[in-house]
Amino acid sequence: MTVREARLDDAAALARLATELGYPTTVEEASRRAADVLARPGHAVFVAEVEGEVAGWIHVVESVTLESDRSAEIGGLVVGDAHRGVGIGARLVAEAERWAGSRGYRLLRVRSNVTRVRARRFYEREGFAVTKSQNHFVKPLAT
Repeated sequence: MTVREARLDDAAALARLATELGYPTTVEEASRRAADVLARPGHAVFVAEVEGEVAGWIHVVESVTLESDRSAEIGGLVVGDAHRGVGIGARLVAEAERWAGSRGYRLLRVRSNVTRVRARRFYEREGFAVTKSQNHFVKPLAT
């Protein structure tokens, strides 16, 4: 397995894996989103390749808020079904930790839906601790 920075030509794999995670995404959507994310200096996306195939990805982003010190947050992490349980997720989290540490962040956060029991166990194994439960509100905006 190798881990590297994502590239725009990874869009098909990013879309496939996002869809597998439960967020249906077309290649066109993934391409547009990746172009936006990869152009931002406070964001990073890393992919894990197994035998030339993108088997997982992680998106890490800086978080700057008034109520707490700067930190980094995992915006998304997915490992394909066929590659789960062999350490790819842990390796991607380690890469996010390296990225965050190199920028002076002292805290890495992640949010996970309470229905994702396996994800919760994974994050706890990786040293994360649950600090709160919350609701997630969405309001569509007129454009």
